[in-house]
Amino acid sequence: MSTRTARRTRLFAATTVALAALSLTACESGDGSDTGAAAPSSSAPAGGSSEQPPAGGKESGNATEANGSKGTNGSAGASGAKDSSGADSSGSGSSGSSGSSGSAGKSTGGTGDDDSDLPGKCSATDVKITATKVSRPLNHLLLTATNTGSKTCMLPPYPAARFGEAQSVPPVAQATKPQSLTGVEPGKSGYAGVLLSSGDGSGENGYEADTLTIPFEDGSIATVTLPAGGVYVDTALTVTYWQTDMDAALAH
Repeated sequence: MSTRTARRTRLFAATTVALAALSLTACESGDGSDTGAAAPSSSAPAGGSSEQPPAGGKESGNATEANGSKGTNGSAGASGAKDSSGADSSGSGSSGSSGSSGSAGKSTGGTGDDDSDLPGKCSATDVKITATKVSRPLNHLLLTATNTGSKTCMLPPYPAARFGEAQSVPPVAQATKPQSLTGVEPGKSGYAGVLLSSGDGSGENGYEADTLTIPFEDGSIATVTLPAGGVYVDTALTVTYWQTDMDAALAH
């Protein structure tokens, strides 16, 4: 009986030890699984993102590339801001151009004011014309146009003189044409010469004239008093352009 009891006791003890070992192994295996599962959970908060992949060189490389893409997008945003600044600068340029256009309009207005200050055309109402026969050159008449008004005015290019009942006016000597029209200030005079007849008798259809009229560009007509006894004219009759100098008027 004691021998059987001892065997049973040893068998029970061995069985108990084996079961304990198996239980211990199972516990250790269970603890390893829990520890492995907890690792990802604790690593997720450490990375700052719940979507961060576990471990692995390749996956980490992908994450770096994604971050690089975000950096690139940030650069693009900076470029957009630069473009926006360029657009703003361009808009300012347009405003500047408008201001320049306004200045141009002001300048144009100034030109209009200057035009209004230019002398007007002379008229028979503010210019008196006299006729004087001179000894030299021969057969010449000097016309003097004096401004009796209060403003400077411009004389016609030349006197369209009509002697007596003549149907036409004499031609003008082109060689006497000045650089510009002759203007006369108040109290000042312009001059024109008249060749009445040829000195060598080559002129034709001569006649005595005792009246002289000279029209102005505004339609008014000046009546000029001739020297006593009138003047003799023929086909050589010629006038000069109005001059500012008496000698220039008698040079032809």
